[in-house]
Amino acid sequence: MVDVILQAAALIVCGVLWRVMTPLGLEAETVRRSLTGVVYVLLLPALVLLVLWQAPLGLDSVRIAVSAAAGVGFGLLAAWLWFRRGAQPNRVVGALLLAAAFPNATYLGLPVLEATFGPWARSVAIQYDLLACTPLLLSVGIALAAWYGGGGQKEHPLLTLLKVPPLWAALAGITLNLAQVPLPAIVNSWLDMLGSGVVPLMLFSLGLGLRWAGTWRHQIPLVLPVAAIQLLLTPLLIWGLAAGIGLQGQMLAAVVLEAAMPSMVLGIVLCDRYQLDTSLYAMAVTVTTALSMLSLPLWFAWLA
Repeated sequence: MVDVILQAAALIVCGVLWRVMTPLGLEAETVRRSLTGVVYVLLLPALVLLVLWQAPLGLDSVRIAVSAAAGVGFGLLAAWLWFRRGAQPNRVVGALLLAAAFPNATYLGLPVLEATFGPWARSVAIQYDLLACTPLLLSVGIALAAWYGGGGQKEHPLLTLLKVPPLWAALAGITLNLAQVPLPAIVNSWLDMLGSGVVPLMLFSLGLGLRWAGTWRHQIPLVLPVAAIQLLLTPLLIWGLAAGIGLQGQMLAAVVLEAAMPSMVLGIVLCDRYQLDTSLYAMAVTVTTALSMLSLPLWFAWLA
C-alpha cells in the first residue's frame, strides 16, 4: 500500500510542479481543464463501460451504493453540526459542507484501489462514485451550493445528470451486463486502450488542481475539521455500516478506503459556479489530499 501511495503521490507532485513552473508557458488551470475534459468525456466513459460490462453485479452493488450514500449524508450532517456553531459566512459554510461530504472517489480512489487490490477493485470505485456520490453531488450538492452561495444557472437535477458521460456509460455497461451480451475482443481491446490513460491523467490533473492560498493561517482551522470528518470519521462509520449489511473481506476493505478518500476536486467547479469560497475549498482539497497520503496506508494496515 505504501508503494501505491508513493507512486500516486509522485504523479500528483508532477502536477504540482507544473503549476509552479508552467513549462512551455501553459498555465496549470488550462492544462487541467483540457486533460480532465478528455478524461471526463472520452477516457473515463470507456473505462466505466469496460468495467461494468464485465463486473459481477448483484447485492454487493446495492451495498456499495448504500454505503456511499450514507458516507455522503454523514459528512454533510457532521460538517453542518460543527460549522453551524460559528458565525461563518454562508459562502464559507457551503464550501466546507461540500468538502466534508464528497470524496475523491474516482480521481484518487480508482487508481489507489486498482493498484492495491487489482483490476477487480475498479468496479468498486466506479460503483461507489456513479451509483451514489455523483448523483448526490449533482442534486443535493448543487442544491446546497445554490442555497449557501447564489449565482449559477438553475437547472433541474435530472437534466444535470443527463449531461454526465460516465453515467451514460455506466447505464450502458450495466444493461449489457445484465442482458449477458458478450464483449467482443476487439471492443475489449479498444476500451482497455482508452481506459489505460485514465489513472495517470487523473492523478496528474489532481496535482494541477491543488492550491495553497495566501490566507492559509485563517483557513487551516476551518479545514482541519473537514479533514477529520473526511479521513477519519466517515470511513469509521462506513466500516461499521458496510460490515453490518454484509460486505466482507477485500470488498469491505475497498469500500472503507473509498470512504477515506480526500475531498473531491470537482467541487471547485461548483464553488466557482455558485459563488462559494473557492480558495477555501481548494485549501481543503490540498490539505486532505496531503494528509490522505498518511491516513490511507494506516486504514489499509488496520483493515488488513
